[in-house]
Amino acid sequence: MIAPAPAWATDLNDETVEAARAAIGSALLDARVRVGEVQLFVHRDGIVAALTALRDTPGLAYQQLMEIAGVDYPDRPERFDVVYNLLSVTRNHRVQVHVATDEDHPIPSVTGVWPAAGWLEREVYDLFGVLFEGNPDLRRILTDYGFRGHPLRKDFPMTGYVELRYSEEEKRVVYEPVKLAQDFRTFDFLSPWEGAEYGLPGDEKAAPGAALPQAKGAQTPLAADAVVKAGQAQSDTKAPAASSEPYAKTTAESRADTGKGANSPDAEPKPANPDVNPGKGGQNQ
Repeated sequence: MIAPAPAWATDLNDETVEAARAAIGSALLDARVRVGEVQLFVHRDGIVAALTALRDTPGLAYQQLMEIAGVDYPDRPERFDVVYNLLSVTRNHRVQVHVATDEDHPIPSVTGVWPAAGWLEREVYDLFGVLFEGNPDLRRILTDYGFRGHPLRKDFPMTGYVELRYSEEEKRVVYEPVKLAQDFRTFDFLSPWEGAEYGLPGDEKAAPGAALPQAKGAQTPLAADAVVKAGQAQSDTKAPAASSEPYAKTTAESRADTGKGANSPDAEPKPANPDVNPGKGGQNQ
């Protein structure tokens, strides 16, 4: 005989809500279906009885506790939601059970219903600070020894309060207050060639719109049509004195003065070398 195909999970939502209302009773504050999943809102004092009923009632049979998650809503009086995710293996269906609480009122532990809830409750306590009454070992499980605060609360700073490093002097790991290399900044992602629309500290001008001279290599404050190319405009120059600058002399008496290669008037003709025969070309010319 071929077994019937399992029903789609969404097809079981309506009958699950009706069965949960009958099984949990007055401890059930609300029940709704959102994004294809059943959400049950239970009072924290009745959470143990509610989860026991969801596990043992025929037609529900949620045998496994898959996860316990925490959610923080700082604006609410009861800011925390503890969400129990249950799975029915026989019905191929999941359900979420929500319990609201605050920092001071503990939630009864469900380790008597599912022993695996011990570590899951410790995780929620460590990250959110939610207390669970009856947990046999409610200690931190993810953060380090001596950690201050609960890191998944919305009011916990992103950088934390302390940082650790290994100290060569003390030969151990030490804790120190957080020291940031630089403050958080807001980047405008503007083009550096166009410039920002706001003034930076130290960049104040004498008057709004005044075109002040800039250092060499900086951007010119002039408009494109007012910029004069190099060589087009020159300042007045003075002719150098010929007596102190030989390269500028117009008259000279020797090649040392001009460098043009003309012989000096005092130069004598060199004697002819008898070993050199003049020709029309060659190495000895």
